[in-house]
Amino acid sequence: MDEKFGLSSQLRRAAISVSSNIAEGSTRLSKSDQARFYQIAFGSLMEVLNQLIVASDLGFFDAQLLSEIRNEIESIGRMLNSLHQSTDTPRPF
Repeated sequence: MDEKFGLSSQLRRAAISVSSNIAEGSTRLSKSDQARFYQIAFGSLMEVLNQLIVASDLGFFDAQLLSEIRNEIESIGRMLNSLHQSTDTPRPF
């Protein structure tokens, strides 16, 4: 039970970090600052994916659900990539 709680807590923090960094980046005036926050958001998104893979491997939900969620994460990743490209800075991901 502790393992499940710890994983869900980490997952929740990472997911919140994605949206929080997008929000903070969107308020920055310099394009390089915006880009940095979008990079951090992308890193947090990859952390979410990793934690979901671990949760699936531990049997907390099935592989089909993971596949569906992974598709959504890939879509969000593409949107983050577009945000980053809008800053006209080199793409790190």
